[in-house]
Amino acid sequence: MTTTLFERPTGGDRALVVALDIGREAHASRREEIEALAQSAGATIVGNVAGRRSRPDPALFAGRGKVDEIAAARREGDADLVIFDHTLSGVQQRNLEQALECRVVDRTSLILDIFAQRARSAEGKLQVELAQLNHMATRLVGGWTHLERQKGGIGLRGPGETQLETDRRLITQRVKLLRERLARVAKSRATQNRARRRASVRTVALVGYTNAGKSTLFNRMTAAKVYAANQLFATLDTTLRSVHVEDAETIVLSDTVGFIRELPHDLVAAFRATLAEAADADLLLHVIDASAQNRLEQIEAVDALLGEIGAADVPQIRVYNKIDLAAIPPGVERDACGNIASVRVSAATGAGLAMLRAALAERFPAPRAAISEHIDTPERSG
Repeated sequence: MTTTLFERPTGGDRALVVALDIGREAHASRREEIEALAQSAGATIVGNVAGRRSRPDPALFAGRGKVDEIAAARREGDADLVIFDHTLSGVQQRNLEQALECRVVDRTSLILDIFAQRARSAEGKLQVELAQLNHMATRLVGGWTHLERQKGGIGLRGPGETQLETDRRLITQRVKLLRERLARVAKSRATQNRARRRASVRTVALVGYTNAGKSTLFNRMTAAKVYAANQLFATLDTTLRSVHVEDAETIVLSDTVGFIRELPHDLVAAFRATLAEAADADLLLHVIDASAQNRLEQIEAVDALLGEIGAADVPQIRVYNKIDLAAIPPGVERDACGNIASVRVSAATGAGLAMLRAALAERFPAPRAAISEHIDTPERSG
């Protein structure tokens, strides 16, 4: 017997958020984050359910009693879907949809959905589709031989809008095609990186937790007009611009996709070509939201993902952004060797940006011959 998913509406999703404490750190901040993700996807949150479990239930993730509580809260809030701040197996998602009589979206599907909405470039769309198809392939177990034709909705935008037939054979064929196209993109990107190196151009990549202010800082540094908003994953597509720094080598700055805890592995794999900008950079500016209460956990999440993409050994300067919100002054801190380790700035107000430029000039000083061109020589007396 084939099990189908619930009808997908085109918008106006009313969501009930479920965030269970299964021994993870910073549970309160995680609940805030999943609600922010849901809102970024376009959902209206009508309620939330919390609880504690020592381990997930194999069939329902939450226990039967908790599922009954979630069902009651869904009916009371007239929710269209239930969003879990957890990764669910195909079997768990299917069982929960039957028990709750509505759509169920896990953390992975939610993040993939946001990426599907935000992707603008051809490369970004290819990467999102590849990640969604890889994730969708895992849903074809436990009795789901096909997924119904879909109308979109949180967790199923992208390929679902094209009514893609999702049997294994067609998914495999499509995935192969997408990987071939992305391989060509990666080859072209590698060629461009080699050309910049031959031209003695320094590459600096902005990395950091989503919504740390990378795009705002990028616009301040380069006078670009990259889209920046107070929302998670506002920017997906990598943008490169030259940045003028007095008495420094030629520098190209790249704005990259934001990181987040438990970023889906399918997404990391699909965006590997884009994330390679960080791994191939001469320097990383790790942008940190200085006003975030859980900034230490965010720093750890970013450093862990940098290790996963092969960028752990790239030199790094931490840029503590949003000091205007944190009510701390701009400044510079050095490590035991005297090298600049961190800079405190506000991309919104511009405070501390001169210090950041000075840090780049110190890290990549221009050759003496280039500097001497800026020095006025005294005129000879007649």
